[in-house]
Amino acid sequence: MAPRALSFEPERSAPAPPSRNRFTSFAANPIREVSASPVSTFSIDVDTASYSYVRAQLAQGVWPPADAVRVEELINYFAYGYPVPADRAAPFRATAALLPTPWNSATRLLRIGIKGYRQPEEDLPRANLVFLIDTSGSMDAPNKLPLLVRSFQLLLEALDPDDTVAVVAYADTAEVVVEPTRAAQGAEILARLEALEAGGSTAGAAALQLAYRLAEASLVPDGVNRVLLATDGDFNVGISSLSELTSYIERKRAAGVYLSVLGFGEGNYNDALMQSLAQHGNGHAVYIDTLLEARKVLVEEATSTLFPSAKDVKIQVEFNPAQVCNYRLIGYETRQLAREDFENDRVDAGEIGAGQAVTALYELTPAGGCPPLRYQAGQAAATELADEYARIQIRYKLPDRETSEVITRVVDRADEAGEIASVPADARFAAAVAAFGQLLRGGRYTGEFTYDDVIALGLGAKGEDRFGYRAEFVNLVRLAQSVAALETL
Repeated sequence: MAPRALSFEPERSAPAPPSRNRFTSFAANPIREVSASPVSTFSIDVDTASYSYVRAQLAQGVWPPADAVRVEELINYFAYGYPVPADRAAPFRATAALLPTPWNSATRLLRIGIKGYRQPEEDLPRANLVFLIDTSGSMDAPNKLPLLVRSFQLLLEALDPDDTVAVVAYADTAEVVVEPTRAAQGAEILARLEALEAGGSTAGAAALQLAYRLAEASLVPDGVNRVLLATDGDFNVGISSLSELTSYIERKRAAGVYLSVLGFGEGNYNDALMQSLAQHGNGHAVYIDTLLEARKVLVEEATSTLFPSAKDVKIQVEFNPAQVCNYRLIGYETRQLAREDFENDRVDAGEIGAGQAVTALYELTPAGGCPPLRYQAGQAAATELADEYARIQIRYKLPDRETSEVITRVVDRADEAGEIASVPADARFAAAVAAFGQLLRGGRYTGEFTYDDVIALGLGAKGEDRFGYRAEFVNLVRLAQSVAALETL
């Protein structure tokens, strides 16, 4: 493949069938010249809803709409072996690596990785959870309410006996199905869940307020207090506006009760609303398409799903014009922040769960790889900084603090890898997933890179793959290749 700098070609959108599903519309991050925009700032994102939704669509032989593909969520669906912090006081440390871009030999990938501190099981705080369950008529499908009930059954089995669980169901009205009850009484709670039936319209906002009242009534001051909203997204706001609803969720977040969202089903899926609610509630948004996915999210990753290690986590990267001429952030389009927001502790950002890994990728063109400008001389960094590619700053708050702290990491020549084959498997696999996500969105920046190239890169980077998620990814790429061929026909 011939060397090629980042180009500014128009993005090609894959065809999508008509649908009542709703997604936030966004365009891929543009290429930015370091001379004009040396600083990039965004909020971290550990949601994974996009990956499982894309998987569900492809499994049905349907090409997912471009706005359903958030590349960072595809990348962060997988675990990576970043260093684990030694104690809670420093909840993570930044790792960085520069590696060849598999789809463009003229550019490099900057991989930034962090992993949250994971408390020992015996030291985990008590959990106070409220299951807020949509039982409206739109939930009457095998992959909705029945799957939802089985998913919460798995979570009940994973909780500590002393954790507290309450259940609120809503359709035409909201009702308390289970008052706050110790998880040790899981059989009784499950019996109430299994008795739920779908029917009626939605009174989502009233149910949300009821769920928060239950959570506050059983508030654990030093524990985890969280509402888990499970729905297909057919959510009647009820409060005068979406902005008032999110403001309400923010106030409850400040009072110590967080909100996470579990999405189910197809045909009426309101991803845009669910993402917004989770972001304002300092929680995660996931999409559960199978019982295996429920096990992954609510059992295998229960600690990271429920227990935070840091909140309001922001990343800011400053690029050195002596080493980099342009860059683009792959994904995180809906998480962009203004440069000045980085130091503003009043600006909300993402939450990292205990033991959770977060990855961000930049594609950058080294200095000398961009066509020279006739009327603008390149900026030169100070001599003592000439070997630095970038400075990474990560700002965060501990879960019980409102003042932020900063971790700084410089990227220099010591972080640069040679051939792609010499790069650790984790980095190669993340690059494969990033390539796949970009291809699903139309392949604006991936040049001649194909699904076969993604498969080859992913196969060679599966590593230990304890639960088989990476092997499943390779098969998903094969499936996308087949669906794409059908779409063309």
